[in-house]
Amino acid sequence: MGRNTRFFRVILLDKIQLKPQRPLYRKYPRKLARNRSITAPNQLWEVDLKYGYIHGEDRFFFILSYIDVFDRHIVGYYIGLRCEAKDAVATLKNALWRRKLYTSGQRPVIRSDNGSQFISNAFEEACEELKIEHERIPPKTPNRNAHIESFHRVLEDDRLSQMEFETYAQAYASVDTFMKWYNNTRIHSSIHYLSPVDLHTAHVENGLQPKKPVLV
Repeated sequence: MGRNTRFFRVILLDKIQLKPQRPLYRKYPRKLARNRSITAPNQLWEVDLKYGYIHGEDRFFFILSYIDVFDRHIVGYYIGLRCEAKDAVATLKNALWRRKLYTSGQRPVIRSDNGSQFISNAFEEACEELKIEHERIPPKTPNRNAHIESFHRVLEDDRLSQMEFETYAQAYASVDTFMKWYNNTRIHSSIHYLSPVDLHTAHVENGLQPKKPVLV
């Protein structure tokens, strides 16, 4: 082997050794949604993403919502011009704080579809850190996420399709107002014609249950 050959071989080996290593990503096994009977708040929260449109700016915005399937309460929501896994995680943590679950031993099961925010390592790592079970519905089965799907239909019919937003600020304020109205004022026949907040309070105070068993 000639001197030049050995020299170039050393350079080649140095380049190989100095080449940045591809980061290793942990793989999380998918847990499929299973049939459940829900008998109290904070047992199962469903989460999903909804799109809205801003006519005046010709762009979309995102609404991510967590619903407690027992009392129909939107326990957490996010409104933004983009929606990433970190936003889903932050909204989940805020919802746990509001429900006084962050420092307690009780955790809801989180049910989602297979959207990019929910299959990400960031979301799965957060669920593991929070000791939360995350289950995902099979593709093309929105009926397995029926409560959040129903809520988003109400949001579409009562607000998004009724308004032509000129700015993102207007869209944000309108959806934020809707969320407060839905939680505190809008009545549901399935929960004794009470609002989600009133049903939650009645359950805590005297154990009131929805009219029919909550089966998901």
